[in-house]
Amino acid sequence: MAEPTDTPELPPAGAIQPEPLRRALGTRYLQYALSTITGRALPDARDGLKPVHRRILYAMRELRLGPEGRYRKSSKIAGDVMGNYHPHGDAAIYDAMARLAQDFNVRYPLVDGQGNFGNIDGDNPAASRYTEARMTAAAAALLEGIDEDAVDFRDNYDGTLSEPVVLPAAFPNLLANGASGIAVGMATSIPPHNVAEICAAARVLIEAPDAPLERLLACMPGPDFPTGGVLIDPPGVIAEAYRTGRGALRLRALWHREDLGRGQWQIVVTEIPYQVQKARLVERLAQLVTDRKLPALADIRDESAEDIRLVIEPRSRSVDPVALMEQLFRQTELEIRFPLNMNVLIDGRVPKVCGLAELLRAWLDHRRSVLLRRARFRQDKIARRIEVLDGYIVAYLNLDRVIEIIRNEDEPGPVLMAEFGLTETQAEAILNMRLRNLRRLEEMALREERAALAAEAGDLARMLDSPALQWQRIREEIGRIEAAFGAPQDRVGRLDPGRLSRLKADGHPPGARRTAFAEAPQLDEARAETLVEREPITVVCSAMGWIRAMKGHLPLDTEFKFKDGDGPAFAFHAETTDRLVLAASDGRFFTLAADRLPGGRGMGEPVRLMADLAQGAGIVALFAHQPGARLLLAADDGSGFVVAESDVLAQTRAGKTVMTPARGARLAVCRRVQGDHVAVVGQNRKMLVFPLSELPEMSRGKGVRLQKYKDGGLSDARTLVLAEGLSWTEGGGRTRREPDLTEWLGRRGGAGRMAPRGFPRDNRFN
Repeated sequence: MAEPTDTPELPPAGAIQPEPLRRALGTRYLQYALSTITGRALPDARDGLKPVHRRILYAMRELRLGPEGRYRKSSKIAGDVMGNYHPHGDAAIYDAMARLAQDFNVRYPLVDGQGNFGNIDGDNPAASRYTEARMTAAAAALLEGIDEDAVDFRDNYDGTLSEPVVLPAAFPNLLANGASGIAVGMATSIPPHNVAEICAAARVLIEAPDAPLERLLACMPGPDFPTGGVLIDPPGVIAEAYRTGRGALRLRALWHREDLGRGQWQIVVTEIPYQVQKARLVERLAQLVTDRKLPALADIRDESAEDIRLVIEPRSRSVDPVALMEQLFRQTELEIRFPLNMNVLIDGRVPKVCGLAELLRAWLDHRRSVLLRRARFRQDKIARRIEVLDGYIVAYLNLDRVIEIIRNEDEPGPVLMAEFGLTETQAEAILNMRLRNLRRLEEMALREERAALAAEAGDLARMLDSPALQWQRIREEIGRIEAAFGAPQDRVGRLDPGRLSRLKADGHPPGARRTAFAEAPQLDEARAETLVEREPITVVCSAMGWIRAMKGHLPLDTEFKFKDGDGPAFAFHAETTDRLVLAASDGRFFTLAADRLPGGRGMGEPVRLMADLAQGAGIVALFAHQPGARLLLAADDGSGFVVAESDVLAQTRAGKTVMTPARGARLAVCRRVQGDHVAVVGQNRKMLVFPLSELPEMSRGKGVRLQKYKDGGLSDARTLVLAEGLSWTEGGGRTRREPDLTEWLGRRGGAGRMAPRGFPRDNRFN
């Protein structure tokens, strides 16, 4: 009998091996996800490029399309990239290349395009056979030193050529031009910045590697978008986004009031937010005029030529221009929220969300690595040249004998090596020298060249041994980049829109800051309502959070249509000038503008498109804001308090935290206060009634205990007038009333007594 062996039997060639579907799908999807993350969507922290962009620039370099060279057909460039490095289709390659040439999309274009490469209206570039391109100076700076062993190379997709793993990146491309992309389970969104400010911040980090974020932000206070605009977030919000690597920045169009004489005026928009298509923006503004959403808006004209000029005409001279623009900012893409998600590949392998200091450090460390590799490459080259020069000097001193050996010997190389003590390299260099060069062999010139090279080699050796000298060399390189691509500024800081407009009118340098900073004006409710036409609407929100506004006050018992699997949750009457209050189960409150709700023809839109509801948070209440009213808030653990309705209004779509329930608890009740007592019922069907005066009025917090529970928690709570008693609706539509609530009266925090006979089985007040 054969002994068992630990080596498994291999299946015959061509046999099918069974594998669980779950494991097979998981393995293959993981491979696809990793390929998408590292090979397509996320940029490298060192050069700020994705593989397709890196391959485009390297292919253009191989075609000798430098900044001073000639243009070549884009189809030729895309074809070379596809055939040699990036086998993913010429259309995708050309689209990526065209974007690098669009000065409204890229702060510092890497491709110098000739022909139609698209425009800010959203028109597509012409076909690749009609356009030509070459590299810009910024792209050349990215490739500087690539022939000097500055970076590693790897085989291309078919192993016939080699391509760089990363570019040397003397130009800080990641922060200068930003990046965006969507991978599997992660994404990146990095805004562009000003090169002069990046270089200043990098120098601060060289001098003080542990410099606080505030010192870096003093040099580069925020993004600098190619289309300009105005950032209206306070410095604290921007600083927090740069500290964590995540956030969202509010960017507005730049506008001014233009006087026409005799009291007439108009609004002129000269800059629009980044990545907003002007044609679509004008269409949206025209739609507001057609639909009379803003009675104060009379007309919109696009008078743009090379520069943007959108003219907005008011209905009358009495219209407040600030109030009108605030409404336009709310309802159009004249204001956007640019997402900040600085997710990059560290060392080209590990995806990580980095703060500003970490991104700068990654670029500086890469520049140091490039510096050291180029220095060692230069050292080797100098050593080889000095070796050859020493051979030339020997040949010059013994020229007649060298010529004699070459003329008479069949193998002159070994003879030269033996007679003069030359190396094989020196002998080969002498033998390969042309006769016409013999007259150039002058001992003084050879010795001068050798001395200069020896001095350079000494400098390189000292630099390689001294980190301080290395960072000094990097500072000098950063200074050259700043001089080439930056612009002299009197002070790097938060520019106001008016000052920036004056600078641009006076011939603002191309490298100077384009995006200004300002604070959003506080617009009171009365000024805002005058710009919206008051119309009755019926607001309908489904259980799954789809919201819409029907024209007119429809009966609330109307059978509204919902998506399959969805149903009604909230329906109430309102007007277009109202502000709607939405309470989420995590204790956050959101404010929605009634005039911006989607129409009622379809099923509406998810409310999450208008408010940043947390994942897993449900909608507890939705109602029209009533000034001066108060709300009763209660969590399912039995805690609660009273809050003024004006204190729950939020200014941003991120909402406002009002109730902070204990861990594991959720906001369960949000009802308007109407009465002098509070009635609470628990999941154990015990009800307690106590005076409203025992509840504190707070603007934010956890609250106090309403009712004590041995098991379970709170089911429902409401306010009532004690003298009127308690009423509820039974099955069949009959109303039942409990006029005397003395039996359930008690102090706040008590256990209560069993609910009245006939109380609804779901333990909820009607």
